[in-house]
Amino acid sequence: MSRVQLALRVADLDASIAFYSKLFAAAPAKRRPGYANFAIAQPPLKLVLIEGAAGEATRLDHLGVEVESTAEVTAAAGRLAAEGLATATEEDTACCYAVQDKVWVTGPGAEPWEVYVVKADSDVFSKEASSACCAADAEAGTPAAAENAAAQAGTAAGATQQAACC
Repeated sequence: MSRVQLALRVADLDASIAFYSKLFAAAPAKRRPGYANFAIAQPPLKLVLIEGAAGEATRLDHLGVEVESTAEVTAAAGRLAAEGLATATEEDTACCYAVQDKVWVTGPGAEPWEVYVVKADSDVFSKEASSACCAADAEAGTPAAAENAAAQAGTAAGATQQAACC
């Protein structure tokens, strides 16, 4: 089953969990320090809450499409590149308390999108500087930033990167 992911950075994680639990009539599927996610069956949605700074307004962190296999991530990466979109690939990345494979693209409004598969659970939230995910500031949270980091490391844009993400 594929589903859309919406990751929000929220100032008050507990209040946000309470609100979204009521809105979707569901408890979080995963709850860790500074993090929660909901696996909503109807509508099919993965809602991710990432704790931000106190007093900060809730904002979009990133968007995604969760798929069932690495083969689907690889196929998406090929399709997106063939469509002329710049891609940034991450393999076996520990992010948002999960081990994932993913590919990133940037929408026309600079919104980061990931197509990803969760391969295993992880005890680590983790976030490396070269990753496009779950960044504290807008520039660091874009695939363009990941591509810039890759370029600085001598890696061509769209090449595989070993990084941590959400």
